[in-house]
Amino acid sequence: MNDLNHHDTILYLDGVSVSFDGFKALNELSLYVQEGELRAIIGPNGAGKTTMMDVVTGKTRPDSGDVIFNGKVDLTELDEAAIANLGIGRKFQKPTVFEHHTVFDNLELALKGNRRPQDSLFFRLKGEQLERINEVLSTTALSDVRHMQAGSLSHGQKQWLEIGMLLMQDPDLLLVDEPVAGMTDAETEATAVLLKDIAKTRSVVVVEHDMEFVKSLDCRVNVLHEGSVLAEGSLETVQTNEHVIEVYLGR
Repeated sequence: MNDLNHHDTILYLDGVSVSFDGFKALNELSLYVQEGELRAIIGPNGAGKTTMMDVVTGKTRPDSGDVIFNGKVDLTELDEAAIANLGIGRKFQKPTVFEHHTVFDNLELALKGNRRPQDSLFFRLKGEQLERINEVLSTTALSDVRHMQAGSLSHGQKQWLEIGMLLMQDPDLLLVDEPVAGMTDAETEATAVLLKDIAKTRSVVVVEHDMEFVKSLDCRVNVLHEGSVLAEGSLETVQTNEHVIEVYLGR
């Protein structure tokens, strides 16, 4: 890892290894994300992208290595719930929204702090919470469909709603897994705009296969291969890297 130390970063992985039945899913993986940065992670299937996110969110414990959040918190010592409460949000590839609730209700249910069932029964939105929901509706371009049932949204809108639900938790770091899979071209473009907008106020890591989409994010890229970083830099830089062409882009 370069001369940057973990105090300057929001996410710092150094020498992280994970094995499953002898298969090294991560092999001395080292990368960092700075505060307020948008970062894309690309690479062939089996390169370790999902395992990396599993390690960051506490779903998988690494065999070795450091995983530091916000310059000071060792994530390897915490469980998934504690990590989520710290301010790390994760969006999986398949959207999981409450289909029979309205868009607005989905965001209300996701409100930070509204956790215990007994609280929800007597919960009334305060002014600032309503303002927050409206703000997220606007950010995710869902204001016009706020009263629609989530189940009747388009695939792209469901993805945006789930991103919105994560934003309601006010995370410092958002991990987003293949957000544009199955989207129309227009939805894909809108998603790039949305993620760039979100990255103005928090850090965002996007795992993606769609190179056109990664190009439109216009951010730093890490290429993973066999569990470690093969190349890092702008998309233009990594696309001309001989090793990257060989193991990933050239196929």
